[in-house]
Amino acid sequence: MAGPTDTAVDLSQALVALPIPIGHWLAILPVVLCIGLGALLLMLRNRTEWHAAIAIPGLVLLVLIDAVLLYRVVSDGAVTMVMGRWLPPFGIAFTVDIFGALMALTAAVVALAAGFYSLGEITVSGRRYGFFPFLMLLLAGVSGAFLTGDVFNLYVWFEVLLISSFGLLILGSEPEQIDGALKYAVLNLIATTLFLVSVGYLYAVFGTLNMADIAMKARAGDSNAPLMTLAGLFLLAFGMKAAAFPVNFWLPASYHTPRITVSAIFAGLLTKVGVYALIRVLVMLLPVEGAALGPLVAVVAIATMLVGVVGALGANDVRRMLGYIVISGIGTMLAGVALGSAEGLSGAIFYALHSMVLMTALYLLAGQVARLGGSFSLSTLGGLYRRNGWIAGISLVLFFAISGLPPFSGFWPKVVLVKAALATGAWWLAATILLAGFLTTIVFGRVFLLAYWRPAAADGIAAEPIAWQAALPLLALSLLVVGFGLFPEWLLHLTQAAAAGLEQPSAYLRSVFPAAGGVQ
Repeated sequence: MAGPTDTAVDLSQALVALPIPIGHWLAILPVVLCIGLGALLLMLRNRTEWHAAIAIPGLVLLVLIDAVLLYRVVSDGAVTMVMGRWLPPFGIAFTVDIFGALMALTAAVVALAAGFYSLGEITVSGRRYGFFPFLMLLLAGVSGAFLTGDVFNLYVWFEVLLISSFGLLILGSEPEQIDGALKYAVLNLIATTLFLVSVGYLYAVFGTLNMADIAMKARAGDSNAPLMTLAGLFLLAFGMKAAAFPVNFWLPASYHTPRITVSAIFAGLLTKVGVYALIRVLVMLLPVEGAALGPLVAVVAIATMLVGVVGALGANDVRRMLGYIVISGIGTMLAGVALGSAEGLSGAIFYALHSMVLMTALYLLAGQVARLGGSFSLSTLGGLYRRNGWIAGISLVLFFAISGLPPFSGFWPKVVLVKAALATGAWWLAATILLAGFLTTIVFGRVFLLAYWRPAAADGIAAEPIAWQAALPLLALSLLVVGFGLFPEWLLHLTQAAAAGLEQPSAYLRSVFPAAGGVQ
């Protein structure tokens, strides 16, 4: 039996010896802020009239923090913050590169827009059910997933956002919402279980869950384990989270049931977290296996694009139609992942950022369409152009953008992706991207003709104004869509830098292991 020993243990190689720079705290500040505000709002559950007054300024602060974090990462390189002063790979680390910072900032902007819109939609009853606390905790999960540098913590943040999304999904407890939530919950829990199994497998192979440590060991070829199986498991788990074909059927069955604000947040954020995780694992952690899976990912991308847009062509409910468009967009992002080149990844990241903003705006617009027309059904909608010309104008901008027409935000990532596909000889992938864009144009042309241009069934309909709670976020998101399209250079530069950082993660590794010099 071992007894006590007087041998001193040298922890100098495992503990942080110097004070942590102030700038490194930025890496965890978004998550801390969201959890703190979520907890505060839960404690004030009997004072729901205060919730919006606390949450909206909190979301503004989150946008500012994420903007500063992005500026810091672009200026000085990746930032790492370790927990409890334990150095990686012993301690938990938050490591933020340009890719993570871009996604976190866009998520915060989207959530702020949805928060403003909720002021006109979420009633006192919805606040009592906990809309704002769930929103803040959902953002904690999303921000944590984008900023963490540890695979197990990526799983934890997935759980946080999943539990919060359950709460938002059943806000109101209507039978349709419960039905949609069941489908959403079952498929996402299966995906989460697969993710957890993959994490256990990953730890068994590499003996670490730190992303930088795994990336170094995988590149060094230290393991003879069947990593293709591991990569395949991650592809299935994250593909289910992202609603990629053939595990996409949960999305159109559930996204049309909650409040329109909740649908907008889900469409803007949740599937993109799956795409983010897929890119992080297949490109940065397991690049060899990710490249080997490229042909399979390309087939999945093509099927996802076509299934999504064909489903949208056949949908009569505007919300269901938008759900299929979300799926089609996921296929476009996967096309960039399948290409594997820096240009393809840059296009995928650009398209993800554009989709986060645009899909949120389209769902918020659908809420106004239903308010003006009294229905989500294209069979009964009509005369919206006469009721509110301003909404009709914004609709045209968003419809052109989702179709990928110039000069709006959807045009440039598709140009990048098509160019990258042709450069690698994948003309069939380029053709599918263009075909999906053409069919999407038909989908939204049909919507405009039926809902806006066709006369309303009842005569003498008066024009109706739009409330400022809806006008402000719609206008802001539309300006972003136009701005991304008219001035794409700075965003292209950032997405190219993010893609280069994923392919050659020396700066990321150096941030986590400065003593090793970030050697790959």
